[in-house]
Amino acid sequence: MTIEPIAYFRSPFTSKFGIPRQSGIASEVEGEIVFQKPYNNPEAIRGIEGFSHLWLLWEFSANRRHKEGDSSQHGKSENSLTVRPPRLGGNERVGVFASRSPFRPNSLGLSCVRLKEVRKGVLVVLGADLLDGTPIYDVKPYVTYADSHPKAVCGYTDNREWKTLDVVFPDTLKALFSEADVKSIVSALQQDPRPRYHDNPERVYAMPFRRNDILFRIEDGKAIVTEVKRFE
Repeated sequence: MTIEPIAYFRSPFTSKFGIPRQSGIASEVEGEIVFQKPYNNPEAIRGIEGFSHLWLLWEFSANRRHKEGDSSQHGKSENSLTVRPPRLGGNERVGVFASRSPFRPNSLGLSCVRLKEVRKGVLVVLGADLLDGTPIYDVKPYVTYADSHPKAVCGYTDNREWKTLDVVFPDTLKALFSEADVKSIVSALQQDPRPRYHDNPERVYAMPFRRNDILFRIEDGKAIVTEVKRFE
């Protein structure tokens, strides 16, 4: 089967660093689904505004360079049978099909996002975990009667508490961004984008966001924004 993108994703995140590790956990991150011809016809999304959430089927396109036998990404290749989920601290291994790892045999991602609005044929969504420019292969409405399973058992994720960070974002730096962008930045930093094995309060990290680097450090359960650098 040959599949072609029906849309591409616009995101303020232009690098994998900082992108939420799952959809929905950074609920204020805003992005756009821009349809390609012939699907950029209003008829293709007629009635979609009646749904609050959507499923996206997409490609981990940033992983294309990690071909078979390339283990440059933390000792993993696309054909690895085991991975080290961040939820387990990045140390314990589980089977690739027992994980949500981006390093998958067919590099396909599945995300549930919240539909904010339809703006001139573009779907504005919240809570996506997609990189800017990600190809999207399908969009489907989320329906509770089939998709919601409140009593589901979630394996090792049920036993590992995930603590969010408080975010210290000085008003002088917030003023450089729109209100929507501030919400996106805070929402992403709350999830602690660092690799799980990093724990140095003196280290300053740079999270690319639009044409800026958001510089921050982590100390005592807080993500402290220290500076914003504009890309040259």
